[in-house]
Amino acid sequence: MNAVRRVTSYADANAPWHAVLTLPFERRVKSRQRAVLDDGGEVHLDLPRGGVLRDGDRLRAEDGLVIVVRAAAEQLSRATSDEPLALARASYHLGNRHVPVQIEAGAVAYPADHVLDAMIRQLGLSVSACTGPFEPEGGAYGHHHHE
Repeated sequence: MNAVRRVTSYADANAPWHAVLTLPFERRVKSRQRAVLDDGGEVHLDLPRGGVLRDGDRLRAEDGLVIVVRAAAEQLSRATSDEPLALARASYHLGNRHVPVQIEAGAVAYPADHVLDAMIRQLGLSVSACTGPFEPEGGAYGHHHHE
């Protein structure tokens, strides 16, 4: 069994990596947690609060190991419309419920939820289920943790 590596900092965005950590969005917002690397090794994340791990971010363990973060595939709902106003209205209502959203050209994606799907359909948008990495907006006042 490998020792648990303590991860306390971000590495340069171009640093060569040695291990992969794949996490869903709800775990990429937690600054302190234990996690299992894709190769089975364990890490303890102890990062500055307020950051969000994004796909491709690099972390450095205290022993020098560089880990690349990958966004896990998740069950999502994808609402589409040719009408920009309908997309804006849907995004407003999702945001009003504090639902994280991933904004795309002609679409908005959010964690799958049948109640939200029904609300969005009532607003006149088409909703479909999909699976993929979830990279929601960070917020107008949020800054990427290491830019």
